[in-house]
Amino acid sequence: MKAEDFDKKFEAGEDMTDDLDFSKARRINQEPKRVNIDFPAWVVERLDKQSKRLGITRQALVKVWIAEKLKEAV
Repeated sequence: MKAEDFDKKFEAGEDMTDDLDFSKARRINQEPKRVNIDFPAWVVERLDKQSKRLGITRQALVKVWIAEKLKEAV
């Protein structure tokens, strides 16, 4: 498909799903990057208590809390 035809379909609001190859798609700045952090035992215990209360993993809790704080800081 020519770019011109693609643009016309897009601008007309047509479904473009069949015309796109998502096999190599990626979200910029969303790739995971491993970070190691050492916490005192009491912090880990409190994280575990909160994560258990919320029914999520410790890792998920830490990710959510850090993301919330970073959004507030902007």
